[in-house]
Amino acid sequence: MPRVLVSDKLSPTAVQIFKDRGVDVDYLPDLGKDKEKLLAVIDQYDGLAIRSATKATEKLINAATKLKVIGRAGIGVDNVDIPAASRKGIIVMNTPFGNSITTAEHAIALMFALARQLPEANASTQAGKWEKNRFMGVEITGKVLGVIGCGNIGSIVATRGVGLKMRVIAFDPFLSEHRAEELGVEKVELDDLLKRADFITLHTPMTDKTKGIINAEAFAKMKTGVRIINCARGGLIVEADLVEALKSGKVGGAAVDVFETEPATENPLFGMENVVATPHLGASTSEAQENVALQVAEQMADYLIKGAVTNAINMPSITAEEAPRLKPFVKLAEVLGAFVGQVTEDPITEVEILFDGATATMNTRALISAALAGLIRPQVADVNMVSAPIMVKERGIIVSEVKRDKSGVFDGYIKLTVKTEKMSRSIAGTCFSDGKPRFIQIKNINLDAEVGQHMLYTTNADVPGMIGLLGGVCGKNNVNIANFHLGRDHPGGDAIALLYLDAPFPEAVLQELRDLQAIQSAKPLTFDVAPAA
Repeated sequence: MPRVLVSDKLSPTAVQIFKDRGVDVDYLPDLGKDKEKLLAVIDQYDGLAIRSATKATEKLINAATKLKVIGRAGIGVDNVDIPAASRKGIIVMNTPFGNSITTAEHAIALMFALARQLPEANASTQAGKWEKNRFMGVEITGKVLGVIGCGNIGSIVATRGVGLKMRVIAFDPFLSEHRAEELGVEKVELDDLLKRADFITLHTPMTDKTKGIINAEAFAKMKTGVRIINCARGGLIVEADLVEALKSGKVGGAAVDVFETEPATENPLFGMENVVATPHLGASTSEAQENVALQVAEQMADYLIKGAVTNAINMPSITAEEAPRLKPFVKLAEVLGAFVGQVTEDPITEVEILFDGATATMNTRALISAALAGLIRPQVADVNMVSAPIMVKERGIIVSEVKRDKSGVFDGYIKLTVKTEKMSRSIAGTCFSDGKPRFIQIKNINLDAEVGQHMLYTTNADVPGMIGLLGGVCGKNNVNIANFHLGRDHPGGDAIALLYLDAPFPEAVLQELRDLQAIQSAKPLTFDVAPAA
């Protein structure tokens, strides 16, 4: 039974979900605040469920020898070292949809607060003043709302803006014209948005490209009196530049729910009359807190029990519905990669993966990850589908994907081709109805061979006596051949043999084969599958 640690406060219903799905769960909601105690016990768990208090640092991840998945109840994963988790093969999940509506509504609420100066008016009135003429607001109807980032949250804000009779413009490199039309917004470039918007709201993730996207240069392009709302990430706005823009009147007001440094107990924005500040309340509704807790529990349990991957940051998603169909082909892709990885001695420079027929309609990102894991496992024993793409990239290997319609007798197959500075090698395989991976082509030589646990792969010229020669060497050394498959490109050309063995091939016997002039190459192979019958 997989074991999960919940180290931050999570709904009791979420804890029950783990139990109901067959996961052993320890609920220790204050443990995430104690780095040393967490470090001491993390190696006992397969999963770690967190909110924002727990910091999944590289040190913690390296100590987590059993950990397979980290689940963040919420959208932000700033408290998880994702590169470190990926290198260790740990899946990192979040819940990007559980608090989307809540955060969008908070952004709209802050926009109203800015437009009508509600916090200052409330404080003045509560103090016994009656400063009706001081708090002159602006209408939002007919104003231009600029949405930077039109994903899950930004699109909800955009539709709310349309409903409020605002003219909504959006900047998002991934927003299609069709999707913009569906939302009722105008897709624009960033500079155009900055020049036209009366209100600007940010809903983009923090990346190297978006960090500091709103700075002095951006403020200079905006209308005088523009109002800024940020419920996304503090680092998107350069706070020192915002302070100057507020003082000069370039920015008429700012509503900020997130800060460069949190918790924000001191900040240059605090105390400014034209600033509305809230303590990262975007996701703080009872509904959102419950939703993200339930979602992270369901996602983690589905992965640990069924192998389904949902909302992963560093791994292609695999739904619970597609997992059974995909699983045999994941194993096939891994086996193809393992074959090439074991027979290729020179450094690999390029990898091409061809998906033909039915395989082209599958989740090919997952299949590519599996193939790469098999490919580099001979050099890195603990690699998996999460860490493999990272490791391949670090080694400078170029990976390409090709999809095509059915082109042969098989409903679908995968062909893996690798290149080194000296040669190119390819292998293809498929899965039949029994779900077992099979080789259908090696070195462009057609054959039909089931995958066995222990195999011997040899190449030679197609000349008489080779079968007897191989059998004679094995028999003399008491090596039992359970089965074998042969193939050749044409009579007298290149030939290959696959021998199925009961145990790993002895190195001394292997060397004897390699010393034979008739054998061009002899490679022992091991695969993580049941032995061939």
